[in-house]
Amino acid sequence: MIDTDTFLTTLYVIVDDFCKARLGDKVRPGPAASLTRSEVITLAVFGQWHLFPTERAAYRYIRRHFLSAFPTLPDRAQWNRLIRGCRDEIARFLVYLASLLRAGHDDYEILDTTGIRTRNIKRRGRGWLADQACIGKCTRLGWFEGFRLLLAVSPIGAITGLGFGAGSAKDQPLAETLFALRADPDARVPSAGEPACGDYIADSGFTGALNAMRWSAEYGAWLECVPQSELHNPDWKRYRRWLASLRQIIETVNDRLLDTFRLDKERPHDITGFQARLAAKAALHNFCIWLNVRSGRAPLAFADLMDW
Repeated sequence: MIDTDTFLTTLYVIVDDFCKARLGDKVRPGPAASLTRSEVITLAVFGQWHLFPTERAAYRYIRRHFLSAFPTLPDRAQWNRLIRGCRDEIARFLVYLASLLRAGHDDYEILDTTGIRTRNIKRRGRGWLADQACIGKCTRLGWFEGFRLLLAVSPIGAITGLGFGAGSAKDQPLAETLFALRADPDARVPSAGEPACGDYIADSGFTGALNAMRWSAEYGAWLECVPQSELHNPDWKRYRRWLASLRQIIETVNDRLLDTFRLDKERPHDITGFQARLAAKAALHNFCIWLNVRSGRAPLAFADLMDW
């Protein structure tokens, strides 16, 4: 276990190195911000632990325990605006941490989608995020209202890229968007990450021979899907079990994001805030893996990492 002071200091050092190496000077009009970019990213990532049930609880904890380290910490409303303003930088930090873990240089990556609730499906009215979140269905939640999250994960569980769409979005269009952004990067979507060196392994929801051929030709993305269970050929059954065993790691990653970093408790009012917090949760996930690997621990052993 490491104490919170050591954790936060180590996180700040990594963030500051990233900002100096990967981010240029960003000139903003008006007076200087109360916190530097390194400080904003550090606090945004740290504030995603499940011990803080809300953003307000995270802010109170930081103000109570770390005000001496961040004496210019502004009021909570301004702090939230600073985090939203660093949305893209947080996403780039996520990809930077994946590169420190050599993710993207493995023989394969795993793709999967899961539903993210943002609102009670039975509530009346349009609510927040109208025309952005919508009703969809997934195996974990059944019918839900919110977004569908796509993750690309390395064999040790590091998140190499992510994206999300409306709750009704299908697996194949989400995957194609990710492949296209990795083949032809867009600065507006830094969370897509870098192209994989090996194959992508996915479940049967991504199956489609024509799509797989087109993706390999246009984007250099080779997809291996778990075959349908109706196939009775013994060789196909063994192949299915082998691919399914490789995919198990992404279920653990989903669990860490949803529970340990409270993604399942998100009830966003603004799409920019949701994007910033989602990137921060994934960045915290990768940072914890980085700490565990350096300490010789199991990469996804997060429960006893911090001594609160």
